[in-house]
Amino acid sequence: MKDKATNWNLRCGAALATVLMLGGLSLALGNEREPPSLPPVHFNGLINDYTPSAAVVKGGPYEMRGKWSLDIDERRGMAAFTAAMNMETSDFGITQGSVDKDIPTNRGAHTHHIVMTEGTITTDWNTNPSCPAFSPAVTDGFVITGPAYVTGNGGPAPFGNPTTLTICVLGGVNVKYSNVTIKFGAPANSHFGMFPIHGVVLRCMERWGRESKDCSVDQ
Repeated sequence: MKDKATNWNLRCGAALATVLMLGGLSLALGNEREPPSLPPVHFNGLINDYTPSAAVVKGGPYEMRGKWSLDIDERRGMAAFTAAMNMETSDFGITQGSVDKDIPTNRGAHTHHIVMTEGTITTDWNTNPSCPAFSPAVTDGFVITGPAYVTGNGGPAPFGNPTTLTICVLGGVNVKYSNVTIKFGAPANSHFGMFPIHGVVLRCMERWGRESKDCSVDQ
């Protein structure tokens, strides 16, 4: 009888040890399925802004509306940026007599596609003069600078190519990357103006297509 009790205790002990071992293995595997958060490598969002007045930009101020996308190559420290934008004269032209509110065709509607393939990434956003101040203030971000090619209605832009483009991706405590600005140098600034063009970050992704929490409010 004593031998039977001993054998039973041994079998229960072995079974418990197996359960504990498998539990630990499951926990370890579970941790492997939840790797630490990685920096975003893909961003996209919207552009919404106005050019300066006609005194600075011929036909201005223009409304600017578009979408943009940004991909970061971490190994090379480089970035690729694309944007598609439509522009047309704002309602300010009505007061100047250059726009008839009843004739939409006289607003000079046109499109631009913008491509940068070799942008250099830096973190000097708070000292870079191309990154504007915001209220409330931003607290984090990075900058991309490089040559860009700009089209006009699908063909070469009349102001010429290439042009220097500076992109500031900025944000705050709740959303690390919330704002974007793009600023053109010569010769494109004769058309878009010399001020940063404002937009918003809609979404960002980590490597392998995993959604990043750096571009949304974490509740």
